[in-house]
Amino acid sequence: MSVAIEAGELLECFQWTGEDTSAAGKERRVEEELADVLIYCIYLADSMGADIPQLIENKLEVSKRKYPVAKAKGSSKKYTEL
Repeated sequence: MSVAIEAGELLECFQWTGEDTSAAGKERRVEEELADVLIYCIYLADSMGADIPQLIENKLEVSKRKYPVAKAKGSSKKYTEL
């Protein structure tokens, strides 16, 4: 739940573009919220005993098979449509 909550706070940084006080201030807030999301993701992975680099490698391999560059580059089609 915490990952979703923090991800929502990160998205708020981009929701109201007219309220932007300064680029530096907005960038700092984005960095803080992104850090919160990453911290909770790392906590979750740690609690599961997961190997984060291996999780990433596995996911990239799945995506590579689903979206081969020759077919997917420049396309927004879902893998079932390629």
